Amino acid sequence: MSNDRPAGYGAPGPDGYDTDVAVIGYGPTGLVGALTLAAKGARVTAFERDRDIYARARAVTVNDWTMRIFQELGIDERIEKVIEPQRALRWVTYGGQEVMRVEHPPSTLGTRNTRPRFYNIYQPTMEAELRRCGEELPGLEVRYGTEVTAVEQDAHGVTVTARDRATGAESTTRARYAIAADGGSSATRKLLGIPMLGDTAETLWIVIDCKVKRWWPDRDFLTFWTDRERPVVDIALSAGNHRWEIPLKPDETEADFATDEQVWPLLRALGVTAEDVDIHQYAFYRHHVRSAETWRRGRVLLAGDACHLMPPWAGAGMQSGMRDAHNLGWKLARILTGDLDERWLDTYEAERRPSADFYTHLAVGLGRVIKQEATEQEIAAMNAVPADTVTPWEPPLTAPPVLAAGWLHGAQGDASAVGRMLPQPVCGDTVGRMARLDDLLPDGFVLLGADHDPAALLTPEQKAHWDALGAHYLAVRPRTAHTRGPDELVDLEDVLLPWLARYGARAVAVRPDKFVAAADPDLTVPAL
Repeated sequence: MSNDRPAGYGAPGPDGYDTDVAVIGYGPTGLVGALTLAAKGARVTAFERDRDIYARARAVTVNDWTMRIFQELGIDERIEKVIEPQRALRWVTYGGQEVMRVEHPPSTLGTRNTRPRFYNIYQPTMEAELRRCGEELPGLEVRYGTEVTAVEQDAHGVTVTARDRATGAESTTRARYAIAADGGSSATRKLLGIPMLGDTAETLWIVIDCKVKRWWPDRDFLTFWTDRERPVVDIALSAGNHRWEIPLKPDETEADFATDEQVWPLLRALGVTAEDVDIHQYAFYRHHVRSAETWRRGRVLLAGDACHLMPPWAGAGMQSGMRDAHNLGWKLARILTGDLDERWLDTYEAERRPSADFYTHLAVGLGRVIKQEATEQEIAAMNAVPADTVTPWEPPLTAPPVLAAGWLHGAQGDASAVGRMLPQPVCGDTVGRMARLDDLLPDGFVLLGADHDPAALLTPEQKAHWDALGAHYLAVRPRTAHTRGPDELVDLEDVLLPWLARYGARAVAVRPDKFVAAADPDLTVPAL
């Protein structure tokens, strides 16, 4: 990979730099962080202790929020080729009673074709494609088979010491910042002395990955078999794979399932036979509900499992890590160019911790349903539709994302656009191109006005502050009108203008990650 320094970057610090950002761990979290930074011109050095991708499938799903991140990176079409749409979720008893179902409405965030809300994945395959995407980015170097043994920092940068696991040779790398994405047992977190708080469940689970030999009825549901003693996760993975996650009983151990012959009775109890699947592999694990005391120590920032661990029931563990890394990536890239102040790093944990906590609590609640621990009142509350809401209600698992805190200005809530992710319909521009909104928006901060120039709604002071961030100003015209200038979009699917009207906003200020930072009538730049 090229080590040429991209134009526009500041001079090296007093000790010099080998790279801009060191990424420790090159799983899905580290990959998204490295891809985001390198795509924006930063030099990245990634350290990965293993040479090969971990062969076992861990995560099972991605949704349209994650796909929108892939779209920004220009790789969503490639990833879509190795994943598959998910039909819906259901919770059923062994007696065949359906306890709860969550249908997947069409996405509002703008994936391709039929725009599904959720996809099934086979993680090793998806991860391999992400790695291939990284190989095409100049400025991204990956050191496989290298274990980080020390992380030291000062006021100007971070020094990473690493050991080649094959030769034992040590090297040091000087970076401006470091992202620790080295998993739940993060050595970096331990080197920094950051404690992990929370609990680990006692129950041991077996994860059985199989190759499909024939289709069976409703295989494409993500099914949770609810039972106090033997609840099961039953999910189709992409590329002809299927998974079952089954808890062991208190008197059972890994030794009781040491061979395929010993594992088969667990599947047969679910009606699965050798005519349906071949057992590919299986592993054992325990559920965690844990979070790091702090996600940042100076110039080193934790991401993914290194700073939060959650049960699998919401399908959000891996995705939360990828979103952490994307949040860091777009901010760090702009800090490196001097376009953003370093104080922006203080917004990282403020924005991402509430999201990780939300999905952790959601996963715990769904787990109670699966294990038949939830009361009828709790289940009813999960399915209850609130009355008189401005925002169309969706179950928390499928609802579009909302930022609860961070770089935002103005009141939040059901009737506010602030903190919400902007929908992404197909739009047109003034010269007749038609594409998804993000493909037409300029990179960076954007103010969108409902059929008028949003800059006209700003005070001179507000305009100066948005200009300092390099903001762009675009008017959104209805599809029944003419455009009037170059900085305009056409709402071809009648989505953006009604969305703005729903929240009574003549304009919104949109962050690079497509969350609304402020909305009319108060378009003040949020404070740091």
